[in-house]
Amino acid sequence: MTTLDLDPVVAVERSAYAFPWTRGNFVDSLAAGYLAEVLAGRAAGVVGYFVAMAGVDEMHLLNLTVAPAWQGRGLGQLLLDAVGQRCRDAGLATLWLEVRAGNERARELYRRRGFAEVGLRRGYYPAPQSTREDAVVMSAPVARGSGDGLD
Repeated sequence: MTTLDLDPVVAVERSAYAFPWTRGNFVDSLAAGYLAEVLAGRAAGVVGYFVAMAGVDEMHLLNLTVAPAWQGRGLGQLLLDAVGQRCRDAGLATLWLEVRAGNERARELYRRRGFAEVGLRRGYYPAPQSTREDAVVMSAPVARGSGDGLD
């Protein structure tokens, strides 16, 4: 992902979430040197992306999004596998993330890819009518081999 990708990335973000990241969130992530990649096709343009932050022996997945029109085609899994490969390339042992408690579709994808639910952040996400939604904290060990996905 580069600054040239931000218009379509922000458009996908806005189409996918009631409380999307702002353009500034993406600019800040790029400026900080976070790992950020887009999934795009010649005709379709940007259909997905992820942003992740490397730490000591771990990676924190901050945002993984597939455009609503492209969901259900395995692209989320493809992006997640790419994050796992970047972890392996960097020798990182664990991948962490937070996901909305009510986003069962994403939670199921993460569980299928070897993530365990390890905690809860109460009131982490904004939600309608000035309420907040909990985040489920998940982690997965990263396979040290060259195989697909996580451990």
